[in-house]
Amino acid sequence: MNVLEVKNLCKNYRDFSLKNVSFSLKPGEITGFIGRNGAGKTTTLKSLLNFVHPTDGEVKFFDKSFADNEFDIKQRIAFLLGGVNYYLNKKLKIITNVTKSFYQNWDNKTYEQYMRQFNLDENKTPFQLSEGMKVKYSLTLALSHNAELLILDEPTSGLDPVSRDEILEILMNLADKGITVLFSTHITSDLEKCADNIIYIKNGEIIAKDNIDSFTDSYKVIEFEENSISEDLKNKIIGLKRAKKGYTGLIKGENKPLFNCACTDATLEDIMVHIEKDEL
Repeated sequence: MNVLEVKNLCKNYRDFSLKNVSFSLKPGEITGFIGRNGAGKTTTLKSLLNFVHPTDGEVKFFDKSFADNEFDIKQRIAFLLGGVNYYLNKKLKIITNVTKSFYQNWDNKTYEQYMRQFNLDENKTPFQLSEGMKVKYSLTLALSHNAELLILDEPTSGLDPVSRDEILEILMNLADKGITVLFSTHITSDLEKCADNIIYIKNGEIIAKDNIDSFTDSYKVIEFEENSISEDLKNKIIGLKRAKKGYTGLIKGENKPLFNCACTDATLEDIMVHIEKDEL
């Protein structure tokens, strides 16, 4: 059984549309949701949870229709969406008491564990927290009711490298326990450390969904000087762009023998940058 199954999800705005977004998540896997700003990541996540109402499509959690089982499903998932603001001058313990009243399986022991781990003081207010500490508090709330699925929008945003690594380790430990994680991020190096799969959205459409290693292994990056590549071969290059010395381009791995120039393995960032690059 899939933890989450999305079929032909659409959301139409005046100047933007999600177009037949479809994907599924298996238990105990971490999936990164990538795409540039405005590609549709947050709109997709909000549509899954009915924060914005989809124009069309079907969303199932745990093989149950979200539309027909919203309350029960929300007891089994945790969500942390970017841009959520708390009452800035309320103490964290007050915010926590309000939050936990919504969850039947709230776990005070787990909550206290993460508060200690993140060095969070219940007597402080959100106004007194750094942006990174606000993220940690939001994540603490999301993790404290024994959720089976975490849906996180930019969970490592605003965190220093050490804190980001700490969050990624927590997510991997949760996945080891069978908890499923879907999170969007612009920090592609974080995904390479922890994700099993990626979903790539561009202009409201899913253009790739794959095992992260298989996806990155299917591409190579070439580096060459101007006029050293024939026009025929340029047609096989994805996202030709300037580099410090000459140009770089993305190619499919099977085309590597065609190019007599420096060639390296592609990172997830390389792939994104070149795919999004549509002109020299």
